Amino acid sequence: MRNSLVLMGLIASMLGKPVWADCASPDFVGWLADFKVEAAAAGIKAGVLDKTLAGLKPDPAVIQRDRSQQTFALDFLSFAGKKVNSHRMTQGKALLKKHAGLFKRIGQEYAVPAEVLAAFWGLETDFGAVTGDFSTLRSLLTLAHDCRRPELFRGELLSALNLVQKGDLTPARMRGAWAGEIGQLQLLASRYDQYAVDFDGDGQRDLIHSSADALASGARMLQESGWQAGEPWLLEVRVPADMDWSQARLDNKLPLSDWAAQGVKTAGGGDLNGSGSASLLLPMGRNGPAFLAFPNFEVFLKWNESTVYSATAAYFATRLAGAPAMRAGNAPVRSLSVAQTKQLQAKLQAQGFPISKVDGIIGEETRHAVRQAQQKFGLPADGYPDAVLLGKL
Repeated sequence: MRNSLVLMGLIASMLGKPVWADCASPDFVGWLADFKVEAAAAGIKAGVLDKTLAGLKPDPAVIQRDRSQQTFALDFLSFAGKKVNSHRMTQGKALLKKHAGLFKRIGQEYAVPAEVLAAFWGLETDFGAVTGDFSTLRSLLTLAHDCRRPELFRGELLSALNLVQKGDLTPARMRGAWAGEIGQLQLLASRYDQYAVDFDGDGQRDLIHSSADALASGARMLQESGWQAGEPWLLEVRVPADMDWSQARLDNKLPLSDWAAQGVKTAGGGDLNGSGSASLLLPMGRNGPAFLAFPNFEVFLKWNESTVYSATAAYFATRLAGAPAMRAGNAPVRSLSVAQTKQLQAKLQAQGFPISKVDGIIGEETRHAVRQAQQKFGLPADGYPDAVLLGKL
């Protein structure tokens, strides 16, 4: 099947209309002409368009990467265990100490903790060591022309052209990840344009080569996304063997006293203290790791909407701030495979539950639908699918 799809793509590309697993892209020559008209209307000068887009064609390697993403199909323990490893912990702590002065100045300006910035820095590029070597303009042109998410990437391509026009980056220097993210914190071009700051004072907003510019720009983005200074973001907790699991969802914020009344304890087994409200986050259901997610956790989700990624980044930041390694949970969790998750999503969709896409990833939409199905079948409604629910469906 995979080889057949590749062959279909090769034949179609010779006809000028690449066809991939799920959709067909428009004729590239005509598409590019239309895009240039749109870019000119958006204020991109003809000279910039000629300089940046001349000779660029879609990159099949980018499409292949886009169609084969499996990273966020990992369960939380697998993903966090892979990403928050001993190497990143050691390096992160060393860099926090080495750049203490820089982090202090950024904290004074934007009120974002150093550990939070270091967590994103480490997860995105191994602290600036791996920023990617794809041509950003070619990647964005490829994804803007592609049929899967053209609206998103047309805007990103326009933003990249605007960065060239402003003089922030040259086309040759604009290299990064396959999906168009740029710099040490892997910001999309629109975010680069909106949030980048010249924090090292050299007259350029350089998020690729300047750690100071990159970290300060990330802090600015987090601040403007709603970061609350001096407030927590994630706290590991223990949950009882049984409670009202339907309460454990990100859109349900309760006072800490309410969670305490339901039997939620600190990770060490003590009573919850303090004021404020939080959501109970169960990334792998009632038997897996458990956290209280405070309002600042929503800012992590604005950075990346994947719950698995955001929970990992927030957990990494707590570790860098001194928290111990998390517990595995109350009992072993047998997660569904990607194929089983797709099967579950298809069955949910067919039976009228709110599922818009079958992708094998357990995101918030799938969790919401799973919770509804669990309630229908009288199962613990913790929002995490298992073989029992799949069997019921």
